[in-house]
Amino acid sequence: MIKKGSKILANQIKHTKVVLVGDGAVGSSYAFAMMQQQVADELVIVDIQQDHIKGDALDLEDVQPFTSPLDVHAGSYADAGDADLVVITAGVPRKPGETRLDLVNKNMKILESIVTPVVDSGFKGTFIVSANPVDVLTAATQRLSGFPKNRVIGTGTSLDSSRWQVALAHKLNVDLRSVNADILGEHGDSEFAAYSAATVDGQPLLDVAKKAGVSQAELEQLEQETRTKGGSIIKLKGATFYGVATSLMTLSRAVLHNENIVLPVGAPVDGQYGLSDMYIGTPALINENGIAKVLEVPLTDEEQAKMVASAKQLKQVLDDAMN
Repeated sequence: MIKKGSKILANQIKHTKVVLVGDGAVGSSYAFAMMQQQVADELVIVDIQQDHIKGDALDLEDVQPFTSPLDVHAGSYADAGDADLVVITAGVPRKPGETRLDLVNKNMKILESIVTPVVDSGFKGTFIVSANPVDVLTAATQRLSGFPKNRVIGTGTSLDSSRWQVALAHKLNVDLRSVNADILGEHGDSEFAAYSAATVDGQPLLDVAKKAGVSQAELEQLEQETRTKGGSIIKLKGATFYGVATSLMTLSRAVLHNENIVLPVGAPVDGQYGLSDMYIGTPALINENGIAKVLEVPLTDEEQAKMVASAKQLKQVLDDAMN
């Protein structure tokens, strides 16, 4: 009992600090999500729009009486020196008709201006990246920072997997919590659903769909709608932010609270799927070390070909951007 109590006390004493870089639609939604749950002790917001982040911090601090205390305030890159996490959402947002990969040249310059001062601050924690194209910018963050690969995480296909699970639950008329299905590959046009590994209430997805009278063609249509859902939302309201912000909050909690949970993220592959030297969407074990283990989903030959094709596209863009 004494050991258990000591561990709890130690966890309570440890001060957890997050620096958020970028306070646009995604960043502010992430900050609000962090205020809703007792994820960290301190949240520092950094952005070139100084008046905006000061106002946002003042607005966000009023959430505390309804939830839990979280010291939120505007700051600078110097605040990253003793932070546990630096979360990067800063970047030019995608416009209607624009792909995530179209953003690479614009956002690579912004990324360089962020990573260098963060590293110079003495930051020793973990980077979490959600700016697009997220797989390319996550790999670039690791290369620019020189950090161990496990301490740089991208949101990857976490949002896409969420969208896929929602679509399946609606189509099959089942509890969303019973759906275990992931989207793999690029967070973008070359992503794909891993049908062979997906389950519903512990049963293979394809078997459940067949029993429900849902054809493979209908599933593939759902997959395509999942792939293009972000663009559809952008056309309707200008941006998407709630889903990815909640994904970021969940990732932050997994690292800060050493949760040891499996999430689909942008992870560094080293032999998995026959790939290496890049980040791509796949499940990974997340804890206080960042990415503790990259998990390789068993794929059919057709799915493996899709993963390789997705990786080839990402690798070309990454190499061009870094050169």
